[in-house]
Amino acid sequence: MKKKLLSVLLLAVMMATLFAGCSKASDEGDKKTDGKQVTDNKDVADDSNDATDGAGYSGELEVMHFSTSEESQGNGGSDGFRTVIAEWEEANPEIELVQTVLANDDYKTQIATLAAANDLPDVFLLQGMNTKTWAEEGIILDMTDIINDSPYRSQYDDALFYPFTAEDKIYGLPALTGGTCAVVVYDSAVWKEAGFDAFPETWADVIKAKDYFAGKGMDTVAFGNSGKWQANSCFLSTVGDRFTGSEWTHSLIEKGGAKFTDQAFVDALKFTQDIFNSGVFNPDFNAVNNEEAREYYISGDAAAFIGGNWDVSYIQATLEGTDLYDTTKFAVIPQPEGATASYNSHNIGLGYAVAISSKVAEDPAKLAAAIDFAYEVTGPKFAEYVATNYALGGLTKVENLDLSKFDQFTQDFYNFSYVDNNACEIYDSYISSAVWDVLNTDLQSMLNKDTTPEDVAANAQKAYDDNY
Repeated sequence: MKKKLLSVLLLAVMMATLFAGCSKASDEGDKKTDGKQVTDNKDVADDSNDATDGAGYSGELEVMHFSTSEESQGNGGSDGFRTVIAEWEEANPEIELVQTVLANDDYKTQIATLAAANDLPDVFLLQGMNTKTWAEEGIILDMTDIINDSPYRSQYDDALFYPFTAEDKIYGLPALTGGTCAVVVYDSAVWKEAGFDAFPETWADVIKAKDYFAGKGMDTVAFGNSGKWQANSCFLSTVGDRFTGSEWTHSLIEKGGAKFTDQAFVDALKFTQDIFNSGVFNPDFNAVNNEEAREYYISGDAAAFIGGNWDVSYIQATLEGTDLYDTTKFAVIPQPEGATASYNSHNIGLGYAVAISSKVAEDPAKLAAAIDFAYEVTGPKFAEYVATNYALGGLTKVENLDLSKFDQFTQDFYNFSYVDNNACEIYDSYISSAVWDVLNTDLQSMLNKDTTPEDVAANAQKAYDDNY
């Protein structure tokens, strides 16, 4: 423990020297604090990875995140995050951990506002799409050496750092759980009645089932896009990969020549517009959010639902003990006709990382505390907790996870997420929010047939050229 503390403190001194020219952080004013919560009925990770005792710093450490107490009731990542934060806080009584905890959408708005004012909290969750811009602005700390000097370095899954990398420097420790943003949740019993032993592998078969479910007063597939981002994160990222393949996505991210106006991506947009106007989705898909859409599935008003891992956590907590819980299964988004670049893909990753404001480097002791906090909430304690209690994955690898203690629902979703299918990138974990704001707004209009796929692609490319 003492060796770890010393190494963290020495690293902090080195980082402080690099950032000695930065101005001091201003006070953030009043904060909404959300008290610590330890979930007593969950298995706690092995104590061999003890948090440090915070020696060398006594004072406030500001932390901003979106793992609210309400969200933690149905989200394993949030529960684990809050649990490890509480343990770190208890181990560091001399540090006043000032937590600002907001709902996810509110968090995104508030953190962007603070970044624009160069007033980021000491420690916060960085979304991949903001990494490049905020790094160029110098408001987030280069954590490359911090990560390389981590006591848990050998346990990290290196692939997860990609969204938080700019110019070969890493600006955050990937946080929370690695989850899919695009999963088909379906009632295997009603699909069996419709003549399908599993969810169809092609959209042609999904369309064939539409009349059967309409006769039962059900939507075939529920989806919500009132927030605009859902069509991008929960559908287009995966469907786009089927048409373009991952090399196109990486080229776009790395400015290697790919364009939104490339025909393969335009074809993905055309397919998306056509399928959302085919009648297989709930008619109000652009007017409801994914939380409302998943209620259509839970209530039996839809035979399937497309959403993300957070929705599955909620569905699991809500349905447990019911017949629908036992018949709920998982599938990848079906293959679009004409798409040949990839198959059985779903977008998955850690969309956020624990990052540190560059201003913290002015105070080496405070920086050491911030680094230690970042290590712990993304390290083995968190990974063991979410693996043991929820069969979820984090930044550090957990070997030989015993799935036998989990029920079939949990085992099925684990295998869907990490074993049976192919991973692809989540579009809005990269590039720039200025680009996605344009694309997401245009996508919603496109799904209403108020604009064309070609215009959506052209507008996105212009935003890309202007902002990235």
